[in-house]
Amino acid sequence: MSGDHSHNDSQIDSGSRHNDSHKHKDKYKDKEHKHKDHKKDKEREKSKYSNSEHRDSSDKKHRDKDKERLKLKDGSSDKQKDKHKEKKKEERSFDGKPKKEKENGFESPFIKSEPENNDFYHSPKHEKSLKRERDDDVSAEFKPKKIKTEEREKKAKKREQEEEDIKPKKKTKVKKGEAVTDGKKKAKKEPEEKWKWWEEERYTDGVKWKFLEHKGPVFAPPYEPLPSNVKFYYDGKHMKLSPGAEEVATFFAKMLDHEYTTKDVFRKNFFKDWRKEMTSEEKSKLTDLNKCDFSEMSEYFKAQSEARKAMTKEEKLKIKAENERILQEYGFCVMDNHKERIANFRIEPPGLFRGRGDHPKMGMLKRRIRPEDIIINCSKDSNHPKPPPGTKWKEVRHDNKVTWLVSWTENIQGSIKYIMLNPSSRIKGEKDWQKYEMARRLKKCVDRIRAQYREDWKSKEMRIRQRAVALYFIDKLALRAGNEKEEGETADTVGCCSLRVEHLTLHQEMDGQEYVVEFDFLGKDSIRYYNKVPVEKRVFKNLQLFMEDKEPEDDLFDRLNTSILNKHLQELMDGLTAKVFRTYNASITLQQQLNELTTSEDNVPAKILSYNRANRAVAVLCNHQRAPPKTFEKSMQNLQTKIDAKKEQLADAKRELKSAKADAKVRRDEKSKKAVESKKKAVQRIEEQLMKLEVQATDREENKQIALGTSKLNYLDPRISVAWCKKLGVPIEKIYNKTQREKFAWAIDMAEKDYEF
Repeated sequence: MSGDHSHNDSQIDSGSRHNDSHKHKDKYKDKEHKHKDHKKDKEREKSKYSNSEHRDSSDKKHRDKDKERLKLKDGSSDKQKDKHKEKKKEERSFDGKPKKEKENGFESPFIKSEPENNDFYHSPKHEKSLKRERDDDVSAEFKPKKIKTEEREKKAKKREQEEEDIKPKKKTKVKKGEAVTDGKKKAKKEPEEKWKWWEEERYTDGVKWKFLEHKGPVFAPPYEPLPSNVKFYYDGKHMKLSPGAEEVATFFAKMLDHEYTTKDVFRKNFFKDWRKEMTSEEKSKLTDLNKCDFSEMSEYFKAQSEARKAMTKEEKLKIKAENERILQEYGFCVMDNHKERIANFRIEPPGLFRGRGDHPKMGMLKRRIRPEDIIINCSKDSNHPKPPPGTKWKEVRHDNKVTWLVSWTENIQGSIKYIMLNPSSRIKGEKDWQKYEMARRLKKCVDRIRAQYREDWKSKEMRIRQRAVALYFIDKLALRAGNEKEEGETADTVGCCSLRVEHLTLHQEMDGQEYVVEFDFLGKDSIRYYNKVPVEKRVFKNLQLFMEDKEPEDDLFDRLNTSILNKHLQELMDGLTAKVFRTYNASITLQQQLNELTTSEDNVPAKILSYNRANRAVAVLCNHQRAPPKTFEKSMQNLQTKIDAKKEQLADAKRELKSAKADAKVRRDEKSKKAVESKKKAVQRIEEQLMKLEVQATDREENKQIALGTSKLNYLDPRISVAWCKKLGVPIEKIYNKTQREKFAWAIDMAEKDYEF
């Protein structure tokens, strides 16, 4: 009897193992309790000895039934036999012995059996009903064992889990570009593969694109009237303004603390345009700008500005999300199957024109741009942008020989404004690349051109002499050619061809130099150009000749204009313009200055200072000036405070080093030697930090009135800077920020460290 019972237990254990046979670790579960189970089995044998006779008779009956079942199975198809064999193989225990399907005529609750009827489809539902019946029959005998077996399994699993938790987890290396899904690290997006357009063939015959689709511009939001408690006063009395007049008044109120609103030209132009927006009643009452009180309006906008700054994180994120949505909808276009970023997809809101320098039109009203002012450019087969409801576009064009997407004419100077692609786009990149390649072509023939204009200084024809001297100025001083202006239309800005006698003063000798020409005029954007330049004797003599018997307001080059000059430049080299000279001189100056100023022995901050000095030489040549920033003095004071603190820190570190050296002489042990080395490193580190700060201060001071960005982005071949960085081990990020690196991706990919302009 004991043998029968032990066989029964082993079958149950074997069945439980079979359920989790796909897990390797379950192989050892029952072995952990083998010894304990053996003792329990003996106790069970004693208690169940009395029932053994009944079990034997029961066994006999069920064996007969099994034989009948086998006979039925023998008559089944070969296929079913094969299945039965496979099933039997699967049900073999780990020690290689086959498991019995039934014990004492009942199916083990832990082993699934095949359906007795071969024609019956085996379903989980049927299996559950069978199982329920069998469980009821053997509940008295098998339930306790089932519970104990399950308990053993649970305990074994728990112990195994604890052991796994104790073991140190292996770190899995994440391959580059793969996203980390588990753990605390955020999943990194795989970087999008950039389109290397510079490796593809370019379009010919002036074609810029073959397919262009975009959503059009984003218009400025409509005007929101001021709250009733914000009032405007005229001559000390409250006055309610009409919506149109109120909107223009807010433009002035927003600028009330600005220097512009104190300038007579600005105030005069503003008041003149403001009156155009007033009703006849308002015009009759508002006759003097000085009696207008915009203070409440100004305070209201200041409070709004402060409220925006004090926004909660959630509010800021909400605005950011909305801006991102607008960007995704309107900030990209599809051009020739590539998604390209649009630079300025928002239409500029209405306001007051400022201009640069002392612009004669400052203070004039920039009117609101409406859909009826807009010209759309896209391909015929694209989905055309839809205007706002109830409006229509001025025109929809399909011109693939231009690069703009949207255009309109602004009312101040009558100039055409455009929505273009981002500087990092193919079209902009190609244009830049071609510009610098043109300048490199000029390098090959510049000596011949210079020899020719020097020869022309002696020409018998006055027009040729004037053309040659003008070309000398464009080459040597990087002056712009200058376009003819209609009188009174724009500021009194001039270029080389439009210089007047009053703009030059000739000095036979000045500051120890001979033949000095003093220039003083307003250049592009009303930026003053002031320079004292020593010139060659023949140029000086020609200038004296050009200025003879002329009034100050007369043209210096009276037999020359930009069209004549440009025609001559085209004859000298195909595609040559005054701007190509500017680009060439800027780039070659940078190349020469970098070669002179930098050495490989310098550290990175010193190399960057040298780069900025080389860039500064170009900015001075091109007259890229700026007004000192408002916060300049304060930022310099803060920087000086940091320098002073660092100097004190350095003095303390040097004292500590001296003390450590003295201590090491006395002790002469390893610990004191290490202390000296540590103090030396601390001194070196602080010295480097101090040098960085001093370099920064020098750099800021020197760049106070020089705009380095204009020349860096528009006149300097980026491949010069990239090659310099690669050659001297300077990170490209130190020279170009992220936006600039995107703009010059073609140069970064193309230029090697040995590149020469």
